[in-house]
Parts: sequence; structure tokens; C-alpha cells
Amino acid sequence: MMQMNNFIRLLKLTLVSVVAVALLIGCASEVKSGKPRKVDKSKSLELHIKLAQGYIDNGNREAARHHLRKASEIDKNSADATEAMARLYQLEGEPALAEETFKKALKRKKNFTLANNNYGVFLFGLKRYEEALAQFELAASDLDYDGRASALVNVGRTALLLGKNERAKAAFEHASILDKGISEPYIELAAMSFQNQEYAEAKRHLDRYQALGQQSARALLLGIRLERVFGNKDKEASYLLVLKNRFPYSKEYLEYKQTMM
Repeated sequence: MMQMNNFIRLLKLTLVSVVAVALLIGCASEVKSGKPRKVDKSKSLELHIKLAQGYIDNGNREAARHHLRKASEIDKNSADATEAMARLYQLEGEPALAEETFKKALKRKKNFTLANNNYGVFLFGLKRYEEALAQFELAASDLDYDGRASALVNVGRTALLLGKNERAKAAFEHASILDKGISEPYIELAAMSFQNQEYAEAKRHLDRYQALGQQSARALLLGIRLERVFGNKDKEASYLLVLKNRFPYSKEYLEYKQTMM
């Protein structure tokens, strides 16, 4: 899954780069033909920000900073460029600068949902869960936000850490309704159901998670536990074999050896 996500991010970045090259070629053609060159500053700004975002996603700090400088030359008060800069500071291990810049971006643009979600991720990483939850809730409340399902997953995971289990369950269920292809809600719901001894529900959610092509050490350990409850020794052994072969150094396999052998 991680490799697929990296591939998708790289593909998006490549597509944006192709557009950038096309625009540059277009400008060059205009110069050669003697036509007056008109620069669309808003499109140029958007392009530099998108390129910077893509480079940040791929950990290329130098290229991201280059495009953010270009964006700043066009509009030094751009909220979107400011938010991207906050993420760059976060990537560079500058939490104080990152937080200051996230707050600046949120002041510059009203109802800045992307910044709410990304600021929430930043706060979550600092274990400031109450503050993170507030940001995630803002993002999840935006009905037009493309990443709303993911924001709801963030709400659920943060609410769980704060002991707000009912809110967590509602958020995961809502996320699964908004995006049928997202897998994260199902593993969370499966784990919650198992903890509540709702084993049939846990099995249903785990099956859905795996039907979406997902496999993880966490899911395998949960599968082992469920099949042991149901007395299905063959399926339990099958899960164990995959866990041992694919994730031999995972905390889940270590937990299995310490508590279930």
C-alpha cells in the first residue's frame, strides 16, 4: 500500500511537471513568434504551489523550497503557499516555525480546510490530541472537502486516543459511507468490535478491509485472534504463517509470540 501511495504521488507530481513544461514551451513559442508574452500570474502561482506540495510529499526539500520562493515572488501573502511552507518546516524538523506558519495560513484564508487537516496531523504528531481533534473536526465538517473521508478517519483515531469511543465509531462509519474504497475505517471498526466482544461484527469489518486488497501485521494478528475465537484452526494457522513470513520483526508478531503461543 505504501509503495502504491508513493507511486500515485510520483505520478501526480509528474503530471504537474508535464503541465509546467508545456506552459514554458508555450511561452517560448510566443516569444519566437513575436507575439507579446502574457503571463497568467494566478496560474503560475497555482502551478508553483502544486509542484511544491508534490515535492514535499516526496521529501524533496530543495525543490519544494525553490517553488515556494517562486510562489512568494508572485504573491507573498498567498495562504496556500504559506500552508505548504508550514509543511516544509514540519518536514525539516522545525516544529516552532511550522506551527507559527500553519497559524499564519489559517489567518490568511477563511475556512481553509486543507490547512485544518494538515495542522491537525502536525499537532497529532506532537501528541497534542485535543487540539488535533479540533482541527480534524473542522476539516471533517466541510461538506465540499475532497479529503473529508480521510479527515473523518483522523477524527476517529484521535478520538480513540482520547477515550471518546462513540465519536470514534461514528467517524469511522461515516468515513466508510463517504468513500467505499477507503480501507482504514474497516480495520479500526474491526478492532473496536473485537475489543467489545462483537466477534461477528469484527469478522465482517476485517473481511471488508481485506477485500479492498489490504494486508497488514495488525490485520493478521486480529485475524488470528478472531479465528481462535471461532475455533477455525486452519484459518488461524494460515494467518500466522503470513504474519511470520511477511512481518517477522513486527510488534504484532512479537506480541503473538509473547501472549498467544
